[in-house]
Amino acid sequence: MAITGSGSLAISLSVFVISAVFLLKEVEGQNLATDNVSVVEGETATISCRVKNNDDSVIQLLNPNRQTIYFKDVRPLKDSRFQLVNFSDNELRVSLSNVSLSDEGRYVCQLYTDPPQEAYADITVLVPPGSPVIESREDVVSEGNETELTCTAMGSKPAASIRWMKGEEELTGETAVEEMYDRMFTVTSRVRFSVSKDDDGVPVDCIIDHPAAKDLLARRHLEVQYKPEVKIVVTYPEGLTREGDNLDLTCVAEGKPQPHRINWLRVDEDVPPHAVVAGPELYIENLNKSYNGTYRCVASNAVGEAYDDYILYVYDAPTTIPTPTTNPVNTQDSRAGEGAPQKIDHAVIGGVVAVVMFAILCALIVLGRYFARHKGTYFTHEAKGADDAADADTAIINAEGGHNNTDEKKEYYI
Repeated sequence: MAITGSGSLAISLSVFVISAVFLLKEVEGQNLATDNVSVVEGETATISCRVKNNDDSVIQLLNPNRQTIYFKDVRPLKDSRFQLVNFSDNELRVSLSNVSLSDEGRYVCQLYTDPPQEAYADITVLVPPGSPVIESREDVVSEGNETELTCTAMGSKPAASIRWMKGEEELTGETAVEEMYDRMFTVTSRVRFSVSKDDDGVPVDCIIDHPAAKDLLARRHLEVQYKPEVKIVVTYPEGLTREGDNLDLTCVAEGKPQPHRINWLRVDEDVPPHAVVAGPELYIENLNKSYNGTYRCVASNAVGEAYDDYILYVYDAPTTIPTPTTNPVNTQDSRAGEGAPQKIDHAVIGGVVAVVMFAILCALIVLGRYFARHKGTYFTHEAKGADDAADADTAIINAEGGHNNTDEKKEYYI
């Protein structure tokens, strides 16, 4: 029977479809798989070509230039960094040591079927950044001013991220990323903040986050200058300041840098002529009330100046020997409270006297009402006896005996 051209074409298409379906089923029956690999520069990468349901087909590994690295268990490529780790009907596993950026790319796992199957493993090479460096706009900053720190992480792949910590506080910085050769990156972060004297010596950390690096940071301690802190300490006396006593004051001043000048003065008046000033010490002997006033210690350094005041109040000299006290009171505190206890004593005495007088007055009122009530009762009984009696003698007898005639016993004779 003759076959026309159209019939021949139909038979050819049928054969092609049947073959394609058969091959598709065969490919689906032999699955080829691999995984992407990320490796740090200088370390070792491992590529695994895995086959499911292999029917003795040949497995080979190709580099990004499609050169054969391994054909079955044979290495045609003359690169000794590639080493066979495992070969079987179901796996070809190869290691690559001392990985460099030039090794990055797409590697091909190939299974010799008809047609061949391929699976792709992308090797990504990670390059950690160099040691970060912190730079400061100034080495020393004064309290209240703003400082600026810059941290740089150079030569990383991919780009690193930078975080800032000041002590336990996280800071927000401005970050800039610059791409260099071979897809390498340099990252710069800048942070600004105001400082106080409490920031002196506090560490500021620049922390680098990168998949190829751990615990990578740079640290800088803040150096903050601040004006002095001043406090006047009473060295003598330990109690109240009285006429005839001596006074010894010490000015304690601390700052950064240390105060270079300490001055004593008396606010609105002159310091007593015989007062002795020796650096931070002020000594006045034989006090009297004309020395009362505010004495000020002023300390200064390169940042500024500060002061503290001591208010002197001289009390009368004691007329009797004072009883020693086991808890001496600071002159500044005692001076302020000297008058208060006397006022409290007078108030207490006045209150006690008022209470006693009130009690006496109440007692008199109660006694008066008591006597008045009993006197009225006597007269009432007497009047009652008079009302019930037939004559005056009977009334007196009834009043004295407390009985009326209705209660008298009666006698009957039979």
